Amino acid sequence: MKVTLDLTDLVQSGKLTAAEAERLRGLAARDTVSLGINILVGFGVVAVAAGAGALLPSAYTALALGVVMFGLGLGLIMSGAKAWELLAQICLVLGALGFCGGLAMLDEGSLRVMLLIALLLAVAAVVARSGLLIAASVLVVGGCLGSSTDYRHAMYSLSVEEPTLTIVVFAVIALAGYLVSLRVTAAYERLGLIAARTAVLMVNFGFWVGSLWGDRLLRVRALLHGDPSILHDYTARSEYVSPLVFSIGWAVALLAAGVWAVKTDRRWMVNVVAVFAAIHFYTQWFEKLGASPGTVLGAGVLLLAFALGLWSFNRKAAPAVPA
Repeated sequence: MKVTLDLTDLVQSGKLTAAEAERLRGLAARDTVSLGINILVGFGVVAVAAGAGALLPSAYTALALGVVMFGLGLGLIMSGAKAWELLAQICLVLGALGFCGGLAMLDEGSLRVMLLIALLLAVAAVVARSGLLIAASVLVVGGCLGSSTDYRHAMYSLSVEEPTLTIVVFAVIALAGYLVSLRVTAAYERLGLIAARTAVLMVNFGFWVGSLWGDRLLRVRALLHGDPSILHDYTARSEYVSPLVFSIGWAVALLAAGVWAVKTDRRWMVNVVAVFAAIHFYTQWFEKLGASPGTVLGAGVLLLAFALGLWSFNRKAAPAVPA
């Protein structure tokens, strides 16, 4: 566990002696040098991989580089060289992403290869103990359901094509990640919680989009009727799940999650519930009332109240520091 301390403030407040502070500075200086070397070598590895990919741009190059870099990182971890731990993590993450990217190019991003990539990233995350890879694995599942993000000039967008399926699938993933985190060692508990938290974000995104446009259940209908052409039937006007259902369901889910989070002292969940409760409220506020000076003023006052309440909760929940 890494802890950030203000040594000067601790010494001045009498919570740490000058000798203890000097000893900690010495330890930090040694770690800082090791960190700097790891970062420099990591940049070198990235540059070499990028150069090789530019010289031989193909899916097979990405696969080969991915295998080499992942193998290098795995070798450093198995050697037990603590000084090169950061470099090992860099190689493992880049290797896994490069290999999975090569697979996606070979099969043109098909559903089967995306599911395989999600599984491979999860396995790589466990091997590398990488929170980034486990989060990427969960997000790839969203891609299998049609979720995506986009950026254009001065505009970001979020797409969730199947809100109902997104909510159900990621609710299951969130529950599974949480239950796994309760039954594994501390090193893997973190991965379970990251997977669960990423899934919770996706559940909220599903509710958000559904509360605005509803859900025509295209994939469910295509599966039930055995007709893939239904997936492209965006002109259909009938809605199987109305936006109102998502709006009410989202509010109930946020309330239940908030009560559970407070009772079990899950501060991350409390903060997420507060943020998405505000997003839900303002989405419906402006969707129903429109944008005017009065509604903007009222929204601002309520936002300040939400922020004050959240600050008060975090302050009370923060553990007391002994003198």
